[in-house]
Amino acid sequence: MDPCLKHDADVQRYIDNELTGRKLESFLAHLKTCDKCRKRVEQERALSGILRKSRPLYSAPRDLRNRVAATLNQHLESDLKPRPRREGLRERLRRLLPYVGHIVPRPTIWVPALLAITLCLVVAPNAVREVRAASYVETAVSTHRSYLSGDLPLEIRTGSSEVVTAWLSDKLPFPFRLPTSQSDIGATPTYRLIGARLVNYRKHPAALITYEQGPTDMISLLVASSASAVVAGGDVVHAGSLTFHYRSESGFKVITWSTHGLSYALVSDVAGSSGASCLVCHQNMADHEHFKH
Repeated sequence: MDPCLKHDADVQRYIDNELTGRKLESFLAHLKTCDKCRKRVEQERALSGILRKSRPLYSAPRDLRNRVAATLNQHLESDLKPRPRREGLRERLRRLLPYVGHIVPRPTIWVPALLAITLCLVVAPNAVREVRAASYVETAVSTHRSYLSGDLPLEIRTGSSEVVTAWLSDKLPFPFRLPTSQSDIGATPTYRLIGARLVNYRKHPAALITYEQGPTDMISLLVASSASAVVAGGDVVHAGSLTFHYRSESGFKVITWSTHGLSYALVSDVAGSSGASCLVCHQNMADHEHFKH
């Protein structure tokens, strides 16, 4: 077994100063003997620097920002106006206590119940989010498997990111574009764009974009609106402003992340890093060297 695989998720944690104790000691000892991981640490640091400097792909118009600011100011002024004094909770309880005391449970009953309710209110939203995130991963894997088996053929076949972007532009309910290729890069691409098709996630249109790495390794990228597709859980790795979630699902490696209102799920049968997931789309851009590992 490749010893580097054991430290695959430790690289970004080390860069973000999240490794401590024996984990940190083990990783530092590995770095002293592994040129591959030392080089990857340097490249991931460069990637984090680029991501921290990145600006959003879409920006709200100035008029919209001004209207939002005006609305917020109106609400703030309304909240600052004096209001008639209302009867406080303590006064209401004091007034009602003589009449309802005989039906209120004893503290030994309602205190544990109140604690249980509070715990549910705190835990339930996280549990729901985890379930929805797992659903997105399962859908991405199922879609990838259907594509591999031929049950989900592509609707457009092209190696041009510009053509894919144009084809999807009027079919998706959200703005999306693949990074534009630059012909002067001159390097042989690691991932070759094959094509795309429309799919559905939670009854909303989503995009499936497919790539290949070599003659046998197929990769799919599922893109959906973050309003319907939740990203959470798994093995979490931070890379600049992005947070990647690593999972193994039904024999496939899945990396999910969310940015600019969109959720992404990269599915393949080969392990990858945060830099590799970005490289799938960025390999033909001027900054492609920063995403290699």
